[in-house]
Amino acid sequence: MPTNMISASSAGTWALGDLTVNRVGFGAMRLTGNGSAASDRARAVGVLRRAVELGVNHIDTAAFYFSPLRSANELINSALSPYADDLVITTKVGPGRDPAGEWLPLARPDQLRGQVEENLRQLGRDHLDVVNLRQHGLDSVAEHFGALAELRDAGLIRHLGLSNIRPQHLAKARAIAPVVCVQNTYGVDTRRMHDQFVRTCGDQGVAFVPFFAIAGDGREAGGVAANAAVQAVARTHGATPAQVRIAWTLSRGPHLLAIPGTGNPDHLAENLAAGALVLSPDDLASLE
Repeated sequence: MPTNMISASSAGTWALGDLTVNRVGFGAMRLTGNGSAASDRARAVGVLRRAVELGVNHIDTAAFYFSPLRSANELINSALSPYADDLVITTKVGPGRDPAGEWLPLARPDQLRGQVEENLRQLGRDHLDVVNLRQHGLDSVAEHFGALAELRDAGLIRHLGLSNIRPQHLAKARAIAPVVCVQNTYGVDTRRMHDQFVRTCGDQGVAFVPFFAIAGDGREAGGVAANAAVQAVARTHGATPAQVRIAWTLSRGPHLLAIPGTGNPDHLAENLAAGALVLSPDDLASLE
């Protein structure tokens, strides 16, 4: 589909608490080389600046997004600081990596402040707009989320979210403090058993922000999963399969936010153009 007159605002907006964002944002993970070979620094900085020029005001990142030569947070700081007033940067805590890149055990509740401060230093900010607790293996998120709620009360964090969770985690967290977003794996052919949970988030005014929505089941290989229905809809609209996947994500409800990531300026333009792609009822039926 054409990429002229592109704007991240074409799919409308959603409110993360008192922060309004365009529903098509940008995920920073791939700027680092996705944990393998580091991407070109100048091109990564250029992609970030171009994204903001095209209306992106929601960027997803984390201190643990780094490769041997690149840090996503540092790239964001270099490219975009001083930050525009309407730019919302979402980060996440819980997981961590040592300087060599090896994964560490999930942080204890008393270690989360250090992770928040690490993000603050790298981004060059005095507060974080949105911090997601990314859990792994927790029966209850109450203690960890409570620790983040204390940091929110202290002014280090503005809003809180959750990542990689089950429905019961959301209910427990909302009893402690407001939750503005949930980040979980979800896509046309990925984790569709969570359809009801996606609807529940919408009913509660919580944004649902899928990751791996473009890569689908091909994410481990770093590519886009082949899906005959997606490819057929793409041909109908003169679009790419990635654009169809983004459009499908946005079609699931006004609370769905897309955060496609890329280090390629051409792919950036294609991803943002997908916000204007409207899938027909027949398209959506075929993708089911």
